[in-house]
Amino acid sequence: MLIRFEVENFRSIREPVELSMVAVDDRGTVREKPTMGVSLLPVAAIYGPNASGKSNMLRALQWLCHAVHNSLRAWEDDIPVEPFAFGAIAGSDSSFALEMEIDGVRFEYLLDVGRQKVTYEALYHYPTGRRRKIFERDGHELSLQRGLGELSGTRAMLTERSLALSIMRRFNEPLTGTFAAAVINMVTLGRPLRASRMRDIIPWTTMRLFEAGVYDDQPHLDPEYEQQSIAQMRRDRAISLLRLADLGIADVEIETEQSPQDDLASTRTPWLRKSVYLLHEADGQMMPLDFMEESAGTQTWFQLIGPVLRALDTGSVVLIDELDASLHPILTAKVVELFQGQGSNPHGAQLIFTTHDTNLLNDLKRDEVWLAQKDASGATKFGPLSDFAGGLVRQSRNLENSYLSGRFGGLPDVSRPEVLRALGIL
Repeated sequence: MLIRFEVENFRSIREPVELSMVAVDDRGTVREKPTMGVSLLPVAAIYGPNASGKSNMLRALQWLCHAVHNSLRAWEDDIPVEPFAFGAIAGSDSSFALEMEIDGVRFEYLLDVGRQKVTYEALYHYPTGRRRKIFERDGHELSLQRGLGELSGTRAMLTERSLALSIMRRFNEPLTGTFAAAVINMVTLGRPLRASRMRDIIPWTTMRLFEAGVYDDQPHLDPEYEQQSIAQMRRDRAISLLRLADLGIADVEIETEQSPQDDLASTRTPWLRKSVYLLHEADGQMMPLDFMEESAGTQTWFQLIGPVLRALDTGSVVLIDELDASLHPILTAKVVELFQGQGSNPHGAQLIFTTHDTNLLNDLKRDEVWLAQKDASGATKFGPLSDFAGGLVRQSRNLENSYLSGRFGGLPDVSRPEVLRALGIL
């Protein structure tokens, strides 16, 4: 589970800001971690005005996940980091700190990186409660924990524009491999896209759930029949989640067509064209409707199914930008409820999302709510609701009313007289 994430000098974020999943209040939805002496939250919601930097917190974490996954093969000419654009800090390194709990052990990953080189990188863990180095990299110098000699080959592959952790994924070392896998398995979803290819619109995790007999991302020792039963069970659960939205959809069909080959392109690898049809039940009949013809809300809900169910199955982290985009408030509340519930979320999956849906504040506790806003210099300020006038927040019976009244900040300023006069409102 994610413990905390800190970022500095990235997009609209200038000074260090931190997102912590450590619970402030004890209650049934938190996940207790006795070996660390804390409880972790399954949900965090980020509120704030448009262009306040809400999405940049998710993008920073997404950037780090992609860096661990792709730096070795994608960072050739430069490093695609986006520092704060204004002032002297623009030429400085961007910094990231990520802490995760894996099988009861706390891991801490640190990274300082600029456009041309990785300045510092380190991974620590706390197997007995005390900090212990797994590796530390200062420039091109790499030191390893004693007993990890199998990772010594990392030195020969290390360059100024590659992460040591990315290289270590190639070696069969449980400590670095387990941590890297937990980082890479985080999933990020944004606004629904309207593109011409299904693979650009629907997450592969959703597609695999509805394709016949396909869900083999985890090894099984069961015979083939049992694997098919597992796949069918997961498909049935996906259909149930689809029906939960009350969209009138009873089933899903996916048609696959191989591209035609002509003489001029005979050496090319054939690609597959997939068409998705949602079967609507009306007057006792099933009527297929092309996914591209569905409403934005239906598309959004369908896109969420795979990533959400996969996270609940594996205990991973899902990052969703604008969870409420095109969805009814009742549906966004149901997604949050899936992660908060002990029964629906037995493996400690986490949902971190941005939203403008103030109705959700009635389903969230003060330590699950974070506020973003920009200062006069255009930099993002970020903090938890639990740190804002703690006593008042604790006594508030209605977080939604308190937020909308401006008590906590994080609202757009729509009261400027000169603007209102120009629009004829004053």
